[in-house]
Amino acid sequence: MAPSFDDGNSLFNFVVRDGNGVKGMVDSGLSTVPQAYMQPPIERIDKDRARKHGHPPIDLSKLGGPEHDEVAKQIVRAAENLGFFQVVNHGVPVDLLESLKDTAHDFFSLPAEKKAVYRDDVSPTPLVKYGTSFVPQKEKALEWKDYISMQYTNDAEALQHWPEEIRDVSLEYLRTSMSMVRKLLQVLLENLGVKPEDSMIDVLVDKKMVNMNYYPTCPNPDLTVGVGRHSDMGTLTILLQDGIGGLYVKIEDDSEFGKKGEWVEIPPVPSALVINVGDMVQVLSNGKYKSAEHRVRTTSTKSRVSIPIFTIPNATAKIAPLPEVVEKDGNTLYKEFVLVDYMKNFFSNAHDGKKSLDFAKINSA
Repeated sequence: MAPSFDDGNSLFNFVVRDGNGVKGMVDSGLSTVPQAYMQPPIERIDKDRARKHGHPPIDLSKLGGPEHDEVAKQIVRAAENLGFFQVVNHGVPVDLLESLKDTAHDFFSLPAEKKAVYRDDVSPTPLVKYGTSFVPQKEKALEWKDYISMQYTNDAEALQHWPEEIRDVSLEYLRTSMSMVRKLLQVLLENLGVKPEDSMIDVLVDKKMVNMNYYPTCPNPDLTVGVGRHSDMGTLTILLQDGIGGLYVKIEDDSEFGKKGEWVEIPPVPSALVINVGDMVQVLSNGKYKSAEHRVRTTSTKSRVSIPIFTIPNATAKIAPLPEVVEKDGNTLYKEFVLVDYMKNFFSNAHDGKKSLDFAKINSA
C-alpha cells in the first residue's frame, strides 16, 4: 500500500529511502503533484515564452576535410556564446541511439526492487548508483526525475558491475562517442592557442560516466522541474534526447543566439547528439568558453528519457586557466584547484544555476 504523499516524511521514505522513485509514486495512481515537488514560481518553466534554438546541427563529418575551418568556427562560436550545440554524423550508429532509448524505458519499467539494489547506501558496487532528484536531502523542492549512473573505469569492470539489462548498449554508446569527444576538445583547445597532446586530452576525459535519466509523466508539469538550473561540472557532456524534448539553456551574454538571461529550448533533432560545455572547460579557457546553465521540463503526455555521457578530468588533476590563455588575456579569473575538491563541493549542494563555479573564482566573495 502506497503511503500518503501529503506527508513529507512518508513521501521521502517511499521515493528516496525505499528506492521507489518518482515512477513508483506515479504508478501508485498519483493525480496531483505533491507539495514536496512544487517549485517556487521563479523556478518554474514557462514553455510558451521560451524560444526554440534555431541553429542547425553541426556536421562533424566535415572535420579534417576542405570545410574543416568553417566547422571548427561553428563549434567555437557555440562554445563561446551558448555552451550548447547539436552534432550529426558524429560516429555513433543511429540504430544504437534508438536502442538506448528503448533500453532506458525498459530498465525503468522494471520492478522497484530490481532498481533499488543500486541505491547509494546499499549498491554492491561504487561504480553504479540508482537514485532520484539530485541531492534530495538538501533540496527545498524535489526534481521529477529518477536515474541510474554508471561510472566507467575499464571494460572488464563495466561488464562485471553495470546492470546487465543496460550494460552492453551503454558501453557501446560510450565506446563509439569518445572519438568525437576527442575531436571536439582538439578544436576547442587549438582555438585557445594550445596544441593538445593525446596525454592532455586523456587527463581531461579520464573519468567517464553514463547516466540514464527517466522523467515520468507528471500530472501538472507547470509546477515542477525534471532537473533544476545547473551547469555540468566536467569537461564535455554528450546527451541523447528522445523525441519529446524539454531541455532549456540560459543565454549568458547577448549574442547571435539571443538576449542575456533568455531561456531557449534545444529541440530534439533525429539522429543528433547534444554537446554541452562543462565548468572545467570554462575554467581552462579562463571564461572564454561558457559552461551552459540548463534545466529540464516535465511533461504530462509521455514519460521522457535522456542518456548523457559525462567526461570529467582525473580526480587528482590540478585545474587552472591554461597559461597560453592567461598570457593573452593578461589576467586570470580562476584559481588552481584539485578536481576532487571541486567535485565534493558540487555534489554536496542542491542545483543553483552556475553557483558551483564560485568555488573556483578568484575573489568570488
